[in-house]
Amino acid sequence: MPSSPALSPATLPDAAAAAAGDPAPASSAAPAAAVAAAPTVAEDQRTGMSASTLRRAVLDHLQYTRAKDLLNAHYLDLYHAVALAVRDRITWRWMATARTYEQQDVRRLYYFSAEYLPGRRLAENLFNLGLHNVAREELAHFGLDLDKVLEEEPDPGLGNGGLGRLAACFMESLATLNLPAWGYGIRYEFGIFRQEFQDGWQVEHPDPWLRNGNPWEIARPEFAVPVGFGGRVETWHTRDGSLRSRWVPAEHVIGVPYDTPVLGFRTDTVNTLRLWSARASEEFDLAVFNDGDYRRAVEQKALSESISKVLYPKDSSPEGKELRLRQQYFFVACSIADIFRRYFKKHRDLSRFADTVVIQLNDTHPAITIAELMRVLVDEHQQPWDRAWQLTRAVCAYTNHTLLPEALERWSLPLFERLLPRHLQIIYDINHAFLQEVHVRFPGDAARKATMSIIEESQPKQVRMANLAVVGSHAVNGVAALHTQLLRDRVLPEFAELWPDRFHNKTNGVTPRRWLLQANLRLADAISSRLGYRDWITDLDQLDRLLPLVEDPGFLGELRNIKRANKEALSTWAARTGGWRLDPETLFDVQVKRIHEYKRQLMLALYVVHLYARIKLHGEDIVPRTVLFGGKAAPGYVRAKQHIKLINDVASLVDRDPDVRGRLKVLFLPNYNVSMAERVIPAADLSEQISLAGMEASGTGNMKFQMNGALTIGTLDGANIEIREAVGPDAFFQFGMTEQDVHALRARGYDPAEFIQEDPDLAEALDLIDTGYFSPDEPRLHREVVQYVRELDPYMICADFGSYARCQEAAAQAWTRPASWWPMVARNILRSARFSSDRTIREYAEETWRLSAVKVELPDERDASLGVGSRGK
Repeated sequence: MPSSPALSPATLPDAAAAAAGDPAPASSAAPAAAVAAAPTVAEDQRTGMSASTLRRAVLDHLQYTRAKDLLNAHYLDLYHAVALAVRDRITWRWMATARTYEQQDVRRLYYFSAEYLPGRRLAENLFNLGLHNVAREELAHFGLDLDKVLEEEPDPGLGNGGLGRLAACFMESLATLNLPAWGYGIRYEFGIFRQEFQDGWQVEHPDPWLRNGNPWEIARPEFAVPVGFGGRVETWHTRDGSLRSRWVPAEHVIGVPYDTPVLGFRTDTVNTLRLWSARASEEFDLAVFNDGDYRRAVEQKALSESISKVLYPKDSSPEGKELRLRQQYFFVACSIADIFRRYFKKHRDLSRFADTVVIQLNDTHPAITIAELMRVLVDEHQQPWDRAWQLTRAVCAYTNHTLLPEALERWSLPLFERLLPRHLQIIYDINHAFLQEVHVRFPGDAARKATMSIIEESQPKQVRMANLAVVGSHAVNGVAALHTQLLRDRVLPEFAELWPDRFHNKTNGVTPRRWLLQANLRLADAISSRLGYRDWITDLDQLDRLLPLVEDPGFLGELRNIKRANKEALSTWAARTGGWRLDPETLFDVQVKRIHEYKRQLMLALYVVHLYARIKLHGEDIVPRTVLFGGKAAPGYVRAKQHIKLINDVASLVDRDPDVRGRLKVLFLPNYNVSMAERVIPAADLSEQISLAGMEASGTGNMKFQMNGALTIGTLDGANIEIREAVGPDAFFQFGMTEQDVHALRARGYDPAEFIQEDPDLAEALDLIDTGYFSPDEPRLHREVVQYVRELDPYMICADFGSYARCQEAAAQAWTRPASWWPMVARNILRSARFSSDRTIREYAEETWRLSAVKVELPDERDASLGVGSRGK
């Protein structure tokens, strides 16, 4: 529990006066004539935007919601009081938005995502409302620090990395652009795990982010949805001879929605993120409880509610696989039921369904949407099959986020049939009609049909969810130019040949409000002062106006000072948080992202070992460097966890060795999350985007680093290619093979030993690890990692290492030459408009969703509590 704020007794009369709304002292009172001439209209305490009204609202919530006063309140109480006062101001706009959408019967986007990684909301909402400085000043009046209040908010662990963070950026941009949208997902009780290191190994702990309550969400039990699993399918013929089916589930789980407002920047539009929590259909079996079998009485409740306990349960066991499928169907079924409920509030039939509804599938996790939508249309709303299929395709669009085959979602047919028997029937019917279409286009091509079939004829048979998503959607997109091309050419070429117009590209983006204004206020203020206004934060194309300053000494000096201040701030935080000593005078070289072999954290670790050997064994000097790692490995991903252990062992030895102190520092930051990213990214000098070419779909971390003035060292992979095009090849440190090179090398046969033999630096680094130099107590500990690289190396670290090392040296030398480095930094910042999520969302809205902006009109403040909002969302 945080300690109580230290308040001087001398401040208490002012605090009491503020709470009571007492007038100012006589010495500062306005002349009587002026008061008489200008009668005061008091602001509503729930909606008013002035400093004094916000102060009263915070103190009111502190007293009446938290039952505390300033003498005994902790910073947690103050966080809730400020958050609730801010939410009040959002809620007024939220209700007006819902009313506007309902009255105008607008076309709405429904964004289906298994992950959302929003980060802390209080700072974001203060910025978006224009109240950030007001809140800081008002708290300072009482001797309180806004930053300490903000630190009380936990990071909601509702995502694992880029996919969830992208969804959060998209939701913010949708609201900022006044586009009608709902986000749907799961309210994971524990979300992604909390990461700790024990003896260098990753250890996972539950992350109880809801432990102290969540002031942003509102439970909506009146809109709860029953979701079935298992059971049987009944069929019969109607009087006209048509065949009808009805699913009779064996069990039910209740989906309870929790709504969170998503506020746009300086707009009155507030969209909704609705997350579903699983509840048992019956709390417990009273008869069994009364018989004394207490455990069995609540067993079914525990099983039902496990659906929304944890993000991505470990799926190496049959039980884990089943839970993942249950999760995916659960949130899709709840969301589709919710869409139909809302639609039928305004409509008697389905004639306008495709005009008012569009569903975007964020990756393959929600692909069961296609089958569920068909089930609801055919079984519950008695639509003819062809009409139902026409509607399904018209409203669904699919974004693919991966080139990894294992991430394209396959479910064993026996599991699928046991949990979702009616959906399997529907998928078979979809597949039958689809394969007939393929046969007409490509008669006699059995191999093509086998590749494109939604059902994979393996043992056991598998349901290919990516194929289902492509077949059932009117639009399919990749998330970077190269990724989309590889989808067409390598991953789904048969589908692209059948439907070439269905495939298109939408390069990802990040919201500049979170990743520039909020994360790097110093830089945002510098840009505003040069432009003379702040509107650029919703129109990053205006940064082009500052391009003439890329050689301006004054501007470049300001950028240098900002980077130094950000590095000092990160160093101070690191010392306070973990006792880690960072030197702002060194080059900050950063790789923070999900730990996966294809992202090649191991290659950076090998380069660190090479730098260490240069200093320790060869007596060379290097450009002083601090290397920061961050990210989590999936609990069941053994090899990735071995890489974390190796990096921590290297960091530990480097940190203890006085011979390298001041020249090389390595730190793996534990429990990397959005809030940590907001500290790390603005402080980075060099951004490591080093995946094997052809493996990264897009990446968004690369965009955040670029936007904050870090230069990229990277391969021509994902959105790196487009970043290099934007900033110019001389402001991007490129190395390694192209995707075509990788493809050709695999085709002729890749032997890592060939490259190790030709690169003595790489061989030396591998030998040092293999002989236990970094694990003297367990000399053989990392031998398996080394052997895997020497013999297999599927992500071709050895083939790229020499080019990478040369590029690293070039980057280090460039960093020592300010006259060339800082113009490159300026160009990266000022050419980041292409990577704003606002641009991405505009492209989706115009080309895929056919979505138009809707202006929200606020009611008079005095009517805010008189039912102006929608009667139900």
